[in-house]
Amino acid sequence: MKKLFLAAFVCCLFVFGFPQKIHSQAPPFPQMSGEGTAALPDPPESPVIPFIDLTIRNPASGREVAFSLQLLLLLTVLSLAPSIIILTTSFLRISIVLDFVKRALSLQQVPPNQVLMGISLFMTIFIMWGTFQTIYTNSLRPLAEGEISVEEAYREAEAPLRIFMYTQLQNRPGNIRLFMAMRGLDRPNTLADVPTYILVPAFILNELTVAFKIGIYLYIPFIVIDMVVASALMSMGMIMLPPVMISMPFKLILFVLVDGWGLLTDQLVRSFI
Repeated sequence: MKKLFLAAFVCCLFVFGFPQKIHSQAPPFPQMSGEGTAALPDPPESPVIPFIDLTIRNPASGREVAFSLQLLLLLTVLSLAPSIIILTTSFLRISIVLDFVKRALSLQQVPPNQVLMGISLFMTIFIMWGTFQTIYTNSLRPLAEGEISVEEAYREAEAPLRIFMYTQLQNRPGNIRLFMAMRGLDRPNTLADVPTYILVPAFILNELTVAFKIGIYLYIPFIVIDMVVASALMSMGMIMLPPVMISMPFKLILFVLVDGWGLLTDQLVRSFI
C-alpha cells in the first residue's frame, strides 16, 4: 500500500513540478524577435455614403417657376436628342443606304447592325463636322460662359442645322411646298419664311427618297447576278438548289473587285456636298 502511495506521489511530482522547472530553465528569446500579442486589429471604418435629400416645395418667386420649367424642357430635349440627331443630320440617309447594301449582297448577319450603325455615326460626324463646330462656337461655348441666354443659344444652334437641311432641299423644294400647303401657309421665298416644324419633315422625306434611289441603283447589278445564276441552275436541272447560295460569293467577289466600300463612301459624302 505504501508503495502505491509512493508511486502516486512521484507521478504528481513529475506532472506538476517538472514543467515549472523546465519553464524556468527555458532559454530566452533572441534579441531580434518580437513579442507576440493576442490583441485583435481594429475593424475597418465603414464607407461613407452621401445622403441625398430631394425635397418638393412651393416656389417662392416667379424666377424659381421659370427655372423649373427650363429644367423640365432641358430634360425633354436630352431624352429626344437621339431622335433629333438621326432625323436632322446625314445619319438617316447613310444608315438606310448601308442597310440596302447588306440586303443586296444577301448577307444576314455580317456585318452586324451595330457595326453599320457605328459606321453611320462616324460618317455623320465626318460630314457634319463643320455644322457641329459652328454650333459649339456660336451656341454651346457662349452659353457655358454665361454670355448668352438659353433662348439665344437655341437660336444659334438651330441656324446651322436649318442651313444644312435647306441646302439638301434646294434641288427638290417640292416637299417644302407640300407641307406649307398642308399647313395653309403662303409659298416661301427664302429660308427665313420656312418654319422649323415644316423644314424637318420635308428634310426627312427628302432623305428617304434619296436613300431609296441610291438603294435601287445598288440593287441592279446584284439582281443581274441573281438572274444569271438562277438561269444557269435551271438549265442544269438544279431546281432544288437555292440560287442565293451560289450567287452570294459572286456578289462578294464583284463588290470587292470594284472597291465597293470606297465607291459607296465617296458617293455618299459627295451626295451631301
